[in-house]
Amino acid sequence: MHRELEACDSKPGHLQLLNILTRSAGYQNFQHFRAQHQAEARLEREPPVHDPVDHLRVERVARHFDAAGLLVRWPSKANHQALCLWALWSRLPSGRSMAESQISELLRANHLFGDHALLRRELFDNQLVSRSADGSDYRRIERRPPQEAIMLIQHLSLRQAS
Repeated sequence: MHRELEACDSKPGHLQLLNILTRSAGYQNFQHFRAQHQAEARLEREPPVHDPVDHLRVERVARHFDAAGLLVRWPSKANHQALCLWALWSRLPSGRSMAESQISELLRANHLFGDHALLRRELFDNQLVSRSADGSDYRRIERRPPQEAIMLIQHLSLRQAS
């Protein structure tokens, strides 16, 4: 900025000063700066686009859980299984490594049909948890659930609270 001011033959005008200041902030010129901020403001005002939610599907999948939020049975439909896995995923601690015995215990505590190994494998196969090569260390993969999974998780938590 100092070099640009020294390079001026006379006192710079207000537009020239604005351009010098905005170039020092990393923009090409003042117009580039203004266009960036106007676009940012437009994007912040627009509501986020969500996938349409199949409420009937969420309701059907919720039937696989009891009043306490425990998975009673493993659904036969793959798209129902995926939503059930998201509900289980939401109960795993984020940002923490777990031994196989810890994740198995957590899964045992959240289902009633007695096959925690199936649930552990499905969580891994659906890329909801990662594991070490020897299978001794598990970690929840942080990502945004689909909108239907969010609805199911909210529904189950509300049902547990009442």
